[in-house]
Amino acid sequence: MNKEQNTPSKKPGRHTILGAGGAIGNCLTHELLSHGHEVRLASRSGYAMEATESVKANIDSYNDTLRAVEGSDIVYLCVGLPYDAKVWKDLWPKIMRNTIDACKKANARLIFFDNVYMYGKTDEKMTETTPYNPCSKKGEIRAAIARQLEEEMEQGNIRAIIARSADFYGPYAAQTSLPYVMALEKLMKGKKAQWMVDAGLLHSYSYTIDCARGLNLLAGSDDAFNQIWHLPTCNPGINGETFIRLAADELGQEASYTVLKKWMIKLGGLFNKTIEELYEMLYQNEMNYHFDSTKFNHYFRYEPTSYEDGIRETIHFFSKR
Repeated sequence: MNKEQNTPSKKPGRHTILGAGGAIGNCLTHELLSHGHEVRLASRSGYAMEATESVKANIDSYNDTLRAVEGSDIVYLCVGLPYDAKVWKDLWPKIMRNTIDACKKANARLIFFDNVYMYGKTDEKMTETTPYNPCSKKGEIRAAIARQLEEEMEQGNIRAIIARSADFYGPYAAQTSLPYVMALEKLMKGKKAQWMVDAGLLHSYSYTIDCARGLNLLAGSDDAFNQIWHLPTCNPGINGETFIRLAADELGQEASYTVLKKWMIKLGGLFNKTIEELYEMLYQNEMNYHFDSTKFNHYFRYEPTSYEDGIRETIHFFSKR
């Protein structure tokens, strides 16, 4: 049970999710609806969920973006682009510019759901004050768009939050979650699990439900705006061997797995574009990956979901589907 001291505003509002239909967007939709908010889902496909308004919008178009956010109190930027650095370089600056300008025009607050690629390699815990030191093409792009938004925040042009998560797992996180693709899905099919590079290193993983609850809490706290926050994540992290064992125990199976070494992934990249794009990010699997959400946990008195509970709930969610 999570104990929350600073709860979101009880006054219902209109919340718009740009890039609806992904893991975080779906979890967030359910969380917002449970608090009585009106939810508008904006996506290229016109993705819809029960009890929401659905809008077709290309977020790389300013006019579409403005139409999607008009009348909104809070806008969440949860866009997921193809895992391709060239696509990111072309589209992310446009999407960030359009979203900022549309939110300013509509007088809406913005929450950007972000990752940690801009931090690059670090032996220290990643916190909200960790310097940007990207060591990948994708990290450079994420650093640039974060700075875009930060400059607008510093100039007082927009009320916004950058909310970051670690690599995530949990309900709705299927093909966008490596722990699901490599371990949970395979074990649920009775196959041998896989892990990247080294199954003995610790790695923080954010639970999708915690991310959604965290975003809702941030949206309801006036004092949280114009800051960077790390969304609630269980610490210390978990190593691959333990993650796989917990999943296997829950399924009543043997914890059998294979570790994919860097050379194997590089070879796979010759035949698969996504694997090729993944290769530059493998530094995250070559050292302990510590994502720290102490600031959030203390401010909201929030206890992140344990890996034991998160893995159990994730298996239960996908088993039903």
